[in-house]
Amino acid sequence: MKRLFNRATKILLSTDSIVLISVAMLGPFYTIFVENIGGSLFEASLTIAIFAFVAGITTLIAGKYTEKMKEKELVVVFGYTLMGIGFFLYIFVNSIWALFAVQVLVGFAGAIYAPALNYLHNEHVNKCGVGKIRGTWEAIDYFSVSIGAFVGSLIVYFWGFEMLFISMTAFCFSSALYIYFLPRRVL
Repeated sequence: MKRLFNRATKILLSTDSIVLISVAMLGPFYTIFVENIGGSLFEASLTIAIFAFVAGITTLIAGKYTEKMKEKELVVVFGYTLMGIGFFLYIFVNSIWALFAVQVLVGFAGAIYAPALNYLHNEHVNKCGVGKIRGTWEAIDYFSVSIGAFVGSLIVYFWGFEMLFISMTAFCFSSALYIYFLPRRVL
């Protein structure tokens, strides 16, 4: 029986879905969090704009340098780790200005790892097929958002935002550690 994906593709899809679940855990409650620290709907939107702007600029720069990196999986580890740190820092956010700073870090982190992750996926496209990998990747992204929103709602409802941020951090760190301790030849 032919395997659907090789080991590297399964690892990349799995670890990225765990990080995406962590991102999605906050999504439905983000505006409530911003209001809890004294922000408005406008300021919540502004923090998302800051995140996206920083991520856009950083992605352009990271994409340029990704080609030159020897161990691209370590860039993914670095991005996942920074994202986990950013999520952990949400615990200490008590003003809109502190949230702006954390959003810069989270935007930077996501943009750092994305080109390297895409590069690693592309390394295995010829072995598995472009349509199959991209289709599965997109489906897993949607499933991850669904799971993250549901799990996030349970965590916020029963334990509050602090436990949510700790969980998001743990998910990012677990993906980073898994990739870090893999033998380099796997990815």
